[in-house]
Amino acid sequence: MSLFLSRVGSFSARFRWAVLGSWLLIFAVFIGILVAGQNSSSDEEQSSTPTTQQLLEGSTGPQLQLVFHPESGDVTAKDTAAQIHSVLVMAQRLPGVETVSDPLNAKQPYISANKTTAVATLGYGQLTDEEREANYAAALELQQNATPSLDVQLGGQLVALGAPEQGPGEGIGVILAFVVLAITFGSMLAAGVNLLLAVFGVGTGLVGVLAYGTLAPLDSNSIILAAMLGLAVGIDYSLFIISRYRTELRSGRQVNEAIARATGTAGTAVVFAGLTVIVALAALLIANISTITQMGMAAAFAVAVSVLIALTLLPALMGFMGLRVLSRKARKDLEAGIFITEEKKPKNGFLARWIALVIKRPVVSLLGGLVVLLVVAAPMLSMKTAFNIPGGANPESTQRTAYNLIVDEFGGIQSPLVVTAQGVKVQAHSDDIEKKILKIPGVQQIMNSDVTAQGQAIRYIVVPELGPIDQNTKDIVHELRADADAISGVHLEVSGETAMGIDQDEEMKEALIKYVVVIVAISLVLLIVLFRSLLVPLIATLGYLLSVGAAFGASTAVFQWGWLDPLIAAPQGDPMMSLLPLILVGVLFGLAMDYQVFLVSRIQEMHHKGLAPKEAIVEGFKRSAPVVAAAACIMTAVFAGFASSSFAIAASIAFGLLIGVIADAFIVRMILMPAALRLLGDAAWWMPRWLDRIVPNVDAEGHSLDRLDQLTDAENDKGSESVMI
Repeated sequence: MSLFLSRVGSFSARFRWAVLGSWLLIFAVFIGILVAGQNSSSDEEQSSTPTTQQLLEGSTGPQLQLVFHPESGDVTAKDTAAQIHSVLVMAQRLPGVETVSDPLNAKQPYISANKTTAVATLGYGQLTDEEREANYAAALELQQNATPSLDVQLGGQLVALGAPEQGPGEGIGVILAFVVLAITFGSMLAAGVNLLLAVFGVGTGLVGVLAYGTLAPLDSNSIILAAMLGLAVGIDYSLFIISRYRTELRSGRQVNEAIARATGTAGTAVVFAGLTVIVALAALLIANISTITQMGMAAAFAVAVSVLIALTLLPALMGFMGLRVLSRKARKDLEAGIFITEEKKPKNGFLARWIALVIKRPVVSLLGGLVVLLVVAAPMLSMKTAFNIPGGANPESTQRTAYNLIVDEFGGIQSPLVVTAQGVKVQAHSDDIEKKILKIPGVQQIMNSDVTAQGQAIRYIVVPELGPIDQNTKDIVHELRADADAISGVHLEVSGETAMGIDQDEEMKEALIKYVVVIVAISLVLLIVLFRSLLVPLIATLGYLLSVGAAFGASTAVFQWGWLDPLIAAPQGDPMMSLLPLILVGVLFGLAMDYQVFLVSRIQEMHHKGLAPKEAIVEGFKRSAPVVAAAACIMTAVFAGFASSSFAIAASIAFGLLIGVIADAFIVRMILMPAALRLLGDAAWWMPRWLDRIVPNVDAEGHSLDRLDQLTDAENDKGSESVMI
C-alpha cells in the first residue's frame, strides 16, 4: 500500500494544477446539485397543500396551551379569573387561532384539583411553514407580555426546533487549532494550509451530504456529527502527512521525493485510520434507526472526503509550498547542508521526560492511569437515557415549564398510553379489563374507551401519574405487556407516542450492546493486521473501552447532574439522549485508532530496527508523541468550541468527544500503552506462526519504499561503474 500511495502523492504533486482544479470542480458539482435540488423542493412545496407535519397532526390542526399558575394560588378567584379571561380574549385575536378553550367553563373545566393551575387550548387551522413560525412568535409574545402575577406559560410547539445559530465557541476552537498548528510547524504557511485544507474538506463533505439530502429524505441533525468529525480528522490527517513531509525534507530529500515518501508512509496510516473511522460509522446501521444511520453515513462520507483530500490535494499543495513548509531556521540548515535523519535522536523535551518517567515506574503509571479513568467513568453507573425529552430539551423554557406544570397537576395527560384490548370476549370482560389497568401502580385514570372492529376491540386511553420518561411509566408499559393474556379470550396491546418512545430507548440500548461487540471485534481484527501482534491490539481495545467509559461518565455528570452549569451553555438536568452513547462509541473508536496507529507504529518500527523493547518505546515515543499530542490538542480545541453550543445534541456529543480524546490520547496512549509495553517486553509483539502466515502485510512503516530506495541506489552505483569503465 505504501508504494501505491507514494505514487499517488508523486502524481498529485506533479500534476498539482489538475488535482486542484478537479477538487474545485467536485465542489462546484455538489453546489450545483444542492441548488437545483432546493429549487425543485421549493416548487414541490408551493404546489402541495398540507405539509408533512400538518398531515401528522390530522384534521384538527396544531395546538398550543396557555398554562395559568397564578401567585394567588386560586385560578377561580374573582380578580384572577378576570385576568385569565382578559388573556383569553387577546389569544382569540392571535393570527391563525381558530378556537380558544375556556378552562374556567363550568361545563368543561380544565382546572387542577387544588385550583392552582388552569389550562387553555389554542386551536389552529392548517398552516404553512412560514405561518407556523410567525404565529408561534405571536403566541410567545402574548405569553411574555401577560400579567406577571398570572405566571402564564406557553406549552406546545408549532415549529420543529432545529439547531440554533452557531456561537463564537466554534470559531474560537478553530483559532486555537490554528495556534497549535503554528506552534507545531513553526510556519504560518504550513499551519494555514493545514487548516484551510481541513475547512475545505469539511465544506466539501457537508455540501455533498446536503446535495444528497435534496434527492432523498435527510434528518436535519445528520450534519452535526459530520461537521465536527470532518473538521477534526481533516486537521489531523493533514497534520500527520505534513509532519512526515517536513521530516523527509530535513533529512535531505528533494521536494517531489519527500512528498512521495510522506504520502506513502504517513498516508498509509491515514488510510488505515480513516477506514477504521468509516467502518465504525457505517456499523451504526445495526441500530436500524434512520436518524442514527443518517448521522453515521453522513459523517462517514465527510471522513472519506478528508482522507481523499489528504492523499491527493494535500500533496498538490505541498508541491506548491516546496521548502516554505519549513521554518526559516530549518531552511537555513538545509542550505548549510545540515540534515536531520531518523538515526539522530530527537531532543529531550517534556515528552521525553514524560516517557522516561512512565517506563521507569510502569506499574505505578498503569495503576494511576486506571484509577483516574475509572473515577471519571463512575457517574456512568447512574446514566439515564431517553429517546426524546417531553416538553422540549431546555428545562428553563416556557414550553418545558408548561409541560411540567401539567404533569404535576394533571398527571401524564399530555402523553397517555393507548391500550387496545382485542378478542371475542372483550366486551364481556370490559369491566375486568378496566379494573386490571387501574390496579397497576402509577395509573392515574382511564380517560375514555372506544369500541372498534365490530365489538371485538376496545381502545383505552390510559393516563399515568407521571411523565413519559419516568421509570414508573415504563413499569406500567412492561406490566401491561407481561400480563397481556391474563384475561381469558382477551389480548392487550400497548401503543401510543409514550410507549413508542420507551420502545425506541430500549432498542437503542440493545443496539449499543451489539455495536460495542462489533466495534471490539473490528478493533481486534484491524490492529492484529496492522501490528501483527495479539497483546498490543488487546491492550489498545481495553484502553479504548476505558476512554468510552470516561466520556460516558463525564457526560452524565455534566448534562444529567448539571455539574458545569455556569460553563456549558446547552441545557442540563435531562437524561442523556439515547443516540449519544452510540455516537460516542463509534467516533471515539475511530479517534482512538488514530492515536494508536500513529503512536505505536513508530514504537514497532524502532523495535523492528533492532532496538530493545525499552529503547524502542523511548525512541518511537519521542518521534511520534509530539505529533499525536498536537493532534489531540487540536481535536480538544475543536470539540471544546462545539461543546460551547447552546444546542443540546451538538454540545453533548462534542463534550463527550472532548473528554474521550483527552482520556484516550493523554492517558491511554501516552501512559497505559507505554507502561504495558514496558511490562510485556518482547512478548508484546508475539503472534502465532500460523496466524502470521495468513495475516496480510499492510506495510505502514514503508518497508517497500526502503527496498525501492535500495534498488535505485544499487542501479545508480552500477551505472556509475559502467561509466567509469
